[in-house]
Amino acid sequence: MFENLSSKLDHAIKNLKGQGKITEINVASTVKEIRRALVDADVNYKVAKDVTDKIREEALGQEVLLAVSPGQLLTKIVSDELAALMGGTKSDINIKGDPAVILISGLQGSGKTTFTGKLGTLLKKEGRSVLLAACDIYRPAAIDQLKVLGEQIGIEVYAEPENKNAIEIASNAITFAKNNNKKVVIVDTAGRLAVDDVMMKEIEGLKKALNPSETLFVVDSMTGQDAVNTAKVFDERLDFDGVVLTKLDGDSRGGAAISIRSVVDKPLKYISTGEKMDAIDVFHPDRMAQRILGMGDVISLVERAQQNFDEEEARRINQKIRKNQFSFDDFLNQLEQIKKMGNLKDLMGMVPGMGKAIKDLDIDDDSFKPVEAIIKSMTKQERENPDLIDGSRRKRIANGSGTTIQEVNNLLKQFNGMRKMMKTMNKMGGKKALSAMNMLGRN
Repeated sequence: MFENLSSKLDHAIKNLKGQGKITEINVASTVKEIRRALVDADVNYKVAKDVTDKIREEALGQEVLLAVSPGQLLTKIVSDELAALMGGTKSDINIKGDPAVILISGLQGSGKTTFTGKLGTLLKKEGRSVLLAACDIYRPAAIDQLKVLGEQIGIEVYAEPENKNAIEIASNAITFAKNNNKKVVIVDTAGRLAVDDVMMKEIEGLKKALNPSETLFVVDSMTGQDAVNTAKVFDERLDFDGVVLTKLDGDSRGGAAISIRSVVDKPLKYISTGEKMDAIDVFHPDRMAQRILGMGDVISLVERAQQNFDEEEARRINQKIRKNQFSFDDFLNQLEQIKKMGNLKDLMGMVPGMGKAIKDLDIDDDSFKPVEAIIKSMTKQERENPDLIDGSRRKRIANGSGTTIQEVNNLLKQFNGMRKMMKTMNKMGGKKALSAMNMLGRN
């Protein structure tokens, strides 16, 4: 996400490299390039102008410390202003009531139903008992889609396929939730155009009847500035509580994320990437600003690792490391943990400095498949004791996995190197070394 914007901002800030201090002359061209980069990224022009004016005012007159270059100083200023533009701090979802009701609204094709499943997954991980209510009575496959998602994530779905009254279905779902100890009801509604008065009145009626604790507007970030304009119209009719940006992994510009808060004056609460049910993040303006500027987002990376962390598995791995018994089966389990954390390129982009390095690379979740194929082509004895794998076995493994002998050799070399490092850390002793190694395995 944000590849084009990140690249152009990086280019603009490089103009100050080699300068002794920030002056009105050398900052003018840089700010002009930053404004152009924001507008090219589909940021509202007025918003882009306002934020670059603030950047100029903040930058002029700043003393450049001996240990900090003008470029580094401006990066900090731009990061702070972008974070402020996107809301400054994260805004939590409001979950109150028995049950709490969350109303999902948005345009057709914005990803509401998928987001409903993702939000349900997130709340379930937090220990909440969730019910999904299928209230899209117009799209033929909507109810079936939500049922499939519900089954996939282990959350019950309330539906009345023959009923064509969305308000009635939602009200019955809330009654069902009360009777079945469900603490949160997420109401998935039909997509609607802002110009369709009949459909807009229906969503207004739903909000009035349900009195939800949270009303979210889901918008496809790939629609760019149109997303901002649509959000404004919806807010005038619905007065929603927060915005959700979906399909952010498919948008290299990201203008909607930057300008929507300023134009609509409603917080961005979640961002969604990919189709996996765990591909959802709480929106943190400061972290997003840092990612846009190629500074990474280590905090979010650690949080994702913690969400998918299995304490029992960690203890088991620690014991095997202590006994120098870490095997290919254990390695395979660690790969599965990494895959659960989300899109691989997105994860790598959270590592400081990696964003620029991987921006032109095609990295996807299939990247692990050759490694998995090689390991799964080994016998149980070979996975437990890789030293058994001689030349003939390597050839058999390569043929069985559809890879080359060189790829098998490379994996064995890397695995042996990792085991040697673990052995060294084991000799060092101490829980810190083992804990660090275990975190490395998880991340």
